[in-house]
Amino acid sequence: MTPLQVLDRYLDALLAGDLDAIRTSFAEDAAWTLHGDLPISGPWQGRDAIVDDFLVKVGGELFAPGTQRFDWLTRTADDRAAVLEWRVRATTRKGRDYDNRYLAIFEVADDHITAVREYTDVAYVRRVLFDD
Repeated sequence: MTPLQVLDRYLDALLAGDLDAIRTSFAEDAAWTLHGDLPISGPWQGRDAIVDDFLVKVGGELFAPGTQRFDWLTRTADDRAAVLEWRVRATTRKGRDYDNRYLAIFEVADDHITAVREYTDVAYVRRVLFDD
C-alpha cells in the first residue's frame, strides 16, 4: 500500500469509529507526538497508548460525545510519508464551541503508520479545552 492508501484506511476507520481497524493501522511500536506544552502534548509510544490513551481517552474526555466533525482539507504523500491538514469542529465537555485546524506528518512502513508528528494552534487548544 502507498502511504496515502494507509492514511486513507486509518481515516476511514476513524470516521467509522472502528477501533480494531484504527489499531491495526499502526505499527506495534508506533509513536505519535503532539507538539507543544499542553497536558496532552508529548510522545505517545506504542499502538495501544496511541489508540487507548490518546485518541479514545483524550478525545472522550475533552469533547461531548458525538459532536466531533472532521474535514480533511489537504492530503499529499511521497514514498514514505503522507501529510494531512484537517479541521475539527466539536462541542467541548464544558459546552464551548471548538473549531481548530491541524497538520500532521504520518510516516509509513510495511503498510502501517510508524510515526505521527502533529501540529496545531496550542494557544487556542489551551484556551478552549483547558482554561477554566
